[in-house]
Amino acid sequence: MSSSSSTPAEMVTLQVHLYASCKSLQMDRMTEDNLKSLGHQVSSSCSATCQDANHPLTGGSSHLVYGIRNTHEEDLELEKQLKLLNKPPVKSIHTEFGYIVDCIDINKQPAYDHPLLKNHKLQREPSVQKSFRNTNVKNSRAKSIFGLHKVQCPTGTVPIRRIMKDDLIRSKIFNNHMLNQEAPGYHYAEVFLRKDLSPYYGVSGTNSVYNPRVGRKDQFTASQLRIQNGPVETSDLLTFGWHTHKGFYLGGRVENISTYGGETFAYDLSIFQDEGTKNWWISLENENIGYFPATLFSNMSSADLAGWGGATGTPRGTTSPQMGSGYFPDGNPKHASYFRKVAFLNRSRLSHEPRKYWTYTFNDKSDCFQAVFYGYQGLDYRYCLHFGGPGGNCGD
Repeated sequence: MSSSSSTPAEMVTLQVHLYASCKSLQMDRMTEDNLKSLGHQVSSSCSATCQDANHPLTGGSSHLVYGIRNTHEEDLELEKQLKLLNKPPVKSIHTEFGYIVDCIDINKQPAYDHPLLKNHKLQREPSVQKSFRNTNVKNSRAKSIFGLHKVQCPTGTVPIRRIMKDDLIRSKIFNNHMLNQEAPGYHYAEVFLRKDLSPYYGVSGTNSVYNPRVGRKDQFTASQLRIQNGPVETSDLLTFGWHTHKGFYLGGRVENISTYGGETFAYDLSIFQDEGTKNWWISLENENIGYFPATLFSNMSSADLAGWGGATGTPRGTTSPQMGSGYFPDGNPKHASYFRKVAFLNRSRLSHEPRKYWTYTFNDKSDCFQAVFYGYQGLDYRYCLHFGGPGGNCGD
């Protein structure tokens, strides 16, 4: 289903999550031409950095609750946060999606407000470009996702979506343990690389995008790459992929949506570590769009867990939303959501395609969601996995 020009009840948006051991951080991203960006915080506690002229990262952490806020003190606090976050722009762009993108001087971007990044030296490009098997051709589709394909920011600036008061209110939707596998109401269907083959330094795949049904404003469903290190209590985690949520729009609106049994739309995604700086880069459609500085992590010099799949979240006692296309894997790539051409960077930082015996599958509620690794599926798909399901009464 394609999104209309008006704001829909729900939309598929691009999402990047940094879950450092300090707090959770929700990212909001945009891309442009050759420049990258660093990222910025929405609330206090933890933040991230991106790069040079491509996107904002909106951070924040709170409990998954809804409430009524109308006090004068709260309004004053929100206005104070907005002044801190929305830096004076060099140029402003009104996008076709209805929001405003401010072009901020790269050296004045909000990422530098983070105490760990006061003296951070911006990295313009990875010191050594790590090539995954499926990342050899740049694709201009990324620009259209963020509304910057017609008008772009000047060189030396970072395009950051202007934050509004409602954005700060909606940021309270996200829980600081959103991807904690022990959290009630959260379910996963993922394929992981074996820990005994770690460390890992990158993960990639081409992900088909659907618009699964989400019934409540306090639910989400996502498909994502995952890279993680350390025990649960001190784990650092990065995820990158697609997210559907009725109450929170992350910035990158996807117009081309796959349909069950029909046309499939997919995008190349990757996360990889720069060998020199140890920063963690993300790439969309083979464009390096930004990175998370190594100083933000306490336990991410490498990764002992890497994988692909889906996640859903809903309050305790409610029915879970769909995952992927809303259908279980049946071997047909036009039915369930997929990651094809999956690859990873091994301990030698070389790109490899996973064999079945290098992987294991995690389905915590197989009657609701499933992931299946099919291995090699020909030149078009290479090594491929399918995941998803209808959700429903999945329990806690």
